[in-house]
Amino acid sequence: MGRSPASPRISPTHGRLLVFAKAPVPGEVKTRLMPDLNAEACARLQRRLIERTLQTSLKAALRPIELWCAPDCAHSFFTQCVAKFNVELRAQQGGDLGMRMHHALSIALTDANFALIIGCDCPILGSEYLAQASQAMVDGVPVVLGPAEDGGYVLIGARRTARELFEGIEWGTSRVLAQTRVRLQSLKWRWRELKPLWDIDRPTDLCRLSNNDYA
Repeated sequence: MGRSPASPRISPTHGRLLVFAKAPVPGEVKTRLMPDLNAEACARLQRRLIERTLQTSLKAALRPIELWCAPDCAHSFFTQCVAKFNVELRAQQGGDLGMRMHHALSIALTDANFALIIGCDCPILGSEYLAQASQAMVDGVPVVLGPAEDGGYVLIGARRTARELFEGIEWGTSRVLAQTRVRLQSLKWRWRELKPLWDIDRPTDLCRLSNNDYA
């Protein structure tokens, strides 16, 4: 049932913020940055990116903040995040990133009007950016995308979800955003795009970071 024109606007607090993160295990994270960084440095960078993302998340108006963990929630770093950032831990489930995001959205949307998913690879994603994404959701836009300069996206927000939006996407390539747009057109869903941001995926991206970020 739709809301009448006189109904109050949905508050951003009716949404959820889902932070996707992989456990900072040396040799299993940020491997595309090797050999410019060794395995230990890659793991330290992963920790700092996750912490920076959670610090940003705390400044946003969305509660609760859920940390969706891979491969599971068992790593001690995730336990530390609960104490430090007051987040809820959830285990990612699904065969690839798309199915894991679809699963997380399906769970979140059972008791929220919308949900935003962000990863931890974009150090310049700030609380204002999250506010813009939230406002798109409040405005009734079915999907909001935060494009990445490399052709992926750093944020997706949705008021609904469908397997078709995430199935068969070439994750980790420069075609992700373009393929997602095609899926949205196929579903006949409106969407809004925010300004593109850069993220940390390849050695060439390291020049944008301070040495202190992975020391």
